[in-house]
Amino acid sequence: MDSRSKGRTAVEVGADGVALITIINPPVNSLSFDVLYSLSENYEEALRRNDVKAIVITGEKGKFSGGFDITGLGGSQERKPKPDSMSVDFLSDVVEGAKKPSVAAVDGLALGGGLELAMACHARISTSSAQLGLPELQLGIIPGLGGTQRLPRLIGLSKSLDMMLTSKPIKGEEAHALGLVDAIVLPAELIKTARRWALDISEYRRPWVLSLYKTSKLEPLKEVREICKFARAQVQKEAPNVKHPLICIDVIEEGIISGPRVGLRKEAEASQVLSQSDTSKSLVHVFFAQRATSKIPGITDRGMMPRQVNKVAVVGGGLMGSGIVTALILNNFPVILKEMNENLLQTGINRVKANLKRQMAKGTIPLEKFDKTVSLLKGVLNYESFKEVDLVIEAVVENIVVKQQIFTDLEKYCGPHCILASNTSTIDLTLIGAKTQSHDRIVGAHFFSPAHIMPLLEIVQTPQTSPQVILNLISLAKKIKKTPVLVGNCTGFAVNRIFFPYTQAATMLVERGAHPYKIDQVVTKFGMPMGPFRLADLVGFGVAIATAKQFINEFPDRTHRSMLISIMQEDKRAGESTRKGFYLYDEKRRASPDPELNKYIEKARSISGIAVDPKIQNLPEKDIIEMIFFPVVNEACRVLSEGIAVKASDLDIASVLGMSFPAYRGGIMFWADSLGTKYVCSRLEEWSKDYGGFFNPCNYLAQRAAQGIPLSSPADQAKPRL
Repeated sequence: MDSRSKGRTAVEVGADGVALITIINPPVNSLSFDVLYSLSENYEEALRRNDVKAIVITGEKGKFSGGFDITGLGGSQERKPKPDSMSVDFLSDVVEGAKKPSVAAVDGLALGGGLELAMACHARISTSSAQLGLPELQLGIIPGLGGTQRLPRLIGLSKSLDMMLTSKPIKGEEAHALGLVDAIVLPAELIKTARRWALDISEYRRPWVLSLYKTSKLEPLKEVREICKFARAQVQKEAPNVKHPLICIDVIEEGIISGPRVGLRKEAEASQVLSQSDTSKSLVHVFFAQRATSKIPGITDRGMMPRQVNKVAVVGGGLMGSGIVTALILNNFPVILKEMNENLLQTGINRVKANLKRQMAKGTIPLEKFDKTVSLLKGVLNYESFKEVDLVIEAVVENIVVKQQIFTDLEKYCGPHCILASNTSTIDLTLIGAKTQSHDRIVGAHFFSPAHIMPLLEIVQTPQTSPQVILNLISLAKKIKKTPVLVGNCTGFAVNRIFFPYTQAATMLVERGAHPYKIDQVVTKFGMPMGPFRLADLVGFGVAIATAKQFINEFPDRTHRSMLISIMQEDKRAGESTRKGFYLYDEKRRASPDPELNKYIEKARSISGIAVDPKIQNLPEKDIIEMIFFPVVNEACRVLSEGIAVKASDLDIASVLGMSFPAYRGGIMFWADSLGTKYVCSRLEEWSKDYGGFFNPCNYLAQRAAQGIPLSSPADQAKPRL
């Protein structure tokens, strides 16, 4: 929402004696301060008027409310408390405790504060497609307007914990089955039904329910304690570094055991503290940064409209190609998959079907959708049908000659409007398209594996790629539920480039005395899903070695040359695929320590001539994290200074969505800024004296440290290569 626009509510009293209060604050009718004050004034006016028997609250244009306006929670903005007019007391005493009944007419969205407002009403009427939820925990806070107390009383403790801890909304039909809403109607009947329902309550033909004091859905106290104990154990296992989910459970439990008023006070106190926490600042930054990736100067601000992509072709049905196909057909795009021969084609189609079946097993897609989804895929062995597609994504092996031939063929068979995209992660796009005349429509569409699951899409632009092509791909990314990040054309693009020092720093530490398992343990504890050595096993040593060679050739002055992985590969170790890498793997691919690992480490040390350093051998956990991630920060600074990325926050999102850097730390640049540029730079300078050029801080970082400027500041950034 534009912070300069003023939201409001409008009230209209009908001949039936029902006051209809409508929230007006596009696009999602968020509860901004203006809306909240207006709602309070109009609600109290309706209560005072003698011609008003009951009240219905709804939202304009098919959206009840997307929740409290969180712009006041972000980054450097002042963190303001919620206004008195929309405090818990207003909902409890004025709305819920009023002498006139209120009904929420819910369509579209009722999220966060929107749902909390609806739950304070005496009934809720919804459409079947409406989404209802309390997603506050994904912002590092908890529901703060009574949601922790009312939701368990309406649907029971177990389901309410699930909704709050996962931040996942439910649809209207499920909400009705659970008791969160009282009736499901068609959108055209929503307001009419809500008005009639409100009058029925006022005339005692329907129950007058105060959600805050309802107890019929609550489990017995002994069971409540057991459920909360189990939920805490799950939270501590899955998110050990964050506290707000545990605080949420405490608040819910306190309200059930000691009474809702006590729970409301505890909720208010916890909300105030959490809104000021580092975790909340980080998660709110990620929330806004993710929405800002598609706002690109010179492209999205030119008034152009994206052109519709109706049909897509994918060349190559390997693991990546089949994943891309899956992502497209899951979102209702017809896709042509081309392969070299019938055997490879059938293998690719089978991979797609296997992807879909795994999604069905997880409940992501319903069983009845399988056949319809598969029918969107057509397999071919030639380019004859490519004339009807709007986008082609090449996803074959990383071979420049093969890719150049494919793009030459695509130019011949595809229409002049068709976007020609490559999923390459290593090859310069200008080389791929060198033998074509279509440089303006050649672009990188770099998915991350598995492509149908990973949420990031790097859109790679060459100097010749047209803004219209970029705009079209941004639009497509959103339709297939990917977050687009625009980057320039360079080795590794954004994610792979900034994270190449990650494994190199880890192997450097191992050669100087640190143990791989200790490093993995510390990095996982920091919040990464796995450490650098477990990751190397997952991607495979072949990929790791090829990638390392590429960066050593490109950036010889700042790479660490280690023989460790090559030595292990020579002994027929390749990672998970051979059940032997840095770890041993059983038939279910569960990792366990390998007692033989030390012999490979010793051999690598002898070849490199590096002696064990007692300081590295006994390195504190804090130093392990910094020596592994500060080189990543350093490379991210280079990417930003070279104009490869549009803004620092894009690299935050790239790190979170592409490499699973913990979102509750705000992304790689936000995390570094939280430590301070001077600190990061001084540590790198210190290590560069002891361990060489790998740690040398780049000019961008050094200048900012000297001036005390955050890394995220756009000042003095190079002209983007975009």
